[in-house]
Amino acid sequence: MTKPNATALVESEADVARREIRALIEASYINGAFNDLDTRTMREGFHPGFRIHGVLPDGGLRQFPIEEWIAAIEKRKAGPDFDPTDQKWEHRFVLIDVTGSAAVAKIELFKSARLVYTDYLSLLKLKDGWRITDKVYHLHPDS
Repeated sequence: MTKPNATALVESEADVARREIRALIEASYINGAFNDLDTRTMREGFHPGFRIHGVLPDGGLRQFPIEEWIAAIEKRKAGPDFDPTDQKWEHRFVLIDVTGSAAVAKIELFKSARLVYTDYLSLLKLKDGWRITDKVYHLHPDS
């Protein structure tokens, strides 16, 4: 009788986690926050303490809590000039790295075939599953 390969078991668990994380990001982030602007789905995938962290034009830190982001999306959708067909983004997963209950995903977002954002999402596996907890990003020039 052969012993199970512990490395294979860990890799299998990591593969399952990567699939779960990818599905969560595509539903709550790519489609929820960008393509479909579905704030209900965003709330399901993001932790309530989520914040976007970015760099202000003066070099300072910008922090944007999830509820402010959701409010901005709802306001945009209610605007008279809102065009849902203009909300289509393409994306590419560069990496999903998982260690136990912690993970990070690097995603590139494209609009009209032009790279606009490189995003780094932090995720934690909590009692109710994986949740996106933080985002840092780079806005590419000429975007």
